[in-house]
Amino acid sequence: MISGQPPHSRRAAAPRPLYTEAERVRRDGTVWTLVQGILAPVQFLIFLVSLGLVLRYLATGAGYEAATLSVVVKTAALYLIMITGAIWEKVVFGQYLFAPAFFWEDVFSFAVIALHSLYLYALFADALAPGQLILLALAAYATYVVNAGQFLWKLRMARLQAERTGRAQGVTA
Repeated sequence: MISGQPPHSRRAAAPRPLYTEAERVRRDGTVWTLVQGILAPVQFLIFLVSLGLVLRYLATGAGYEAATLSVVVKTAALYLIMITGAIWEKVVFGQYLFAPAFFWEDVFSFAVIALHSLYLYALFADALAPGQLILLALAAYATYVVNAGQFLWKLRMARLQAERTGRAQGVTA
């Protein structure tokens, strides 16, 4: 009992909400939220198609060109969502990247971008054999799945926060 209170009576500080009221208003008022809401599922759809083509190539040895093109398209979609996401963060949080609410998602996003960029470099520099390139694409895709999961978790936390806030203010959702 360091503080003079029994351990069970000490309360941990409430975690910072994902969005302050001002940030939530900016989030809900910017077109960049809609842009992210459209690009994220489009990118995921591109990912699923590309993953299918990559796995087909690994399983059969056929369709290398289609798989390669799909990884390039997926990478372009990733760059687009990263740029627009940075703009969204600037509008909502006042900084382009690494806002406290999305710090670890942004950190991991750079690993995703690094692997996708390494793929492009290796492809255009002819630095890896086709099978190695495809394995690099799968590594990039694995990091993308983790990163997408991080963002889905944050979306869920934002919804729960909105529900709690609504209940606290006597609003029914």
